[in-house]
Amino acid sequence: MATRNNHTRATLVIAALLTLCAGLTACIPSFKLNGAALDYSVYKTVSISQFPIRAALVYPPLQQTFETELLDYISRNTRLQITDDNNTDLHIEGEITGYSLSPQAVTEDAYASRTRLTIQVHVKYIDNKAENKDIDQTFSAYRDFDSSQMLTDVQDQLCQEISKELVTLIFNATLGDW
Repeated sequence: MATRNNHTRATLVIAALLTLCAGLTACIPSFKLNGAALDYSVYKTVSISQFPIRAALVYPPLQQTFETELLDYISRNTRLQITDDNNTDLHIEGEITGYSLSPQAVTEDAYASRTRLTIQVHVKYIDNKAENKDIDQTFSAYRDFDSSQMLTDVQDQLCQEISKELVTLIFNATLGDW
């Protein structure tokens, strides 16, 4: 008899735990940390203009690196159709406005042991379905590198890393609606 009561009690405890788990998971909001916060029944298309370099210091491959990263990120993280059409639900345009080097970690002999590469991108995000969601903002990101290295040796890698960070910031502020 005691075994039967223990079995019944164990069954009730398991059933209660399963019910509790099911109830808790039903209350948890569903969201993706890397996905867009878009209603795909409303938003179907996006156009992305070229981002020309308007900075005083110019590194020509940066434009292609940045644009490719932006297009790839939006393709991977949304279901939006990217098109060249001017009649899209969303539009992203802008320009690379800053590409600069600055000394960091100055040593006692007045030489910098580190150099910072900073890139700025000005972005205009136009939501043709909801005007109050438009954004006109400048985003900035940087990477430090050892001053003993030549910029030409690390420039491509740094531009790739900075572009990825900028694209994430831009995505979160626009399509991610953070």
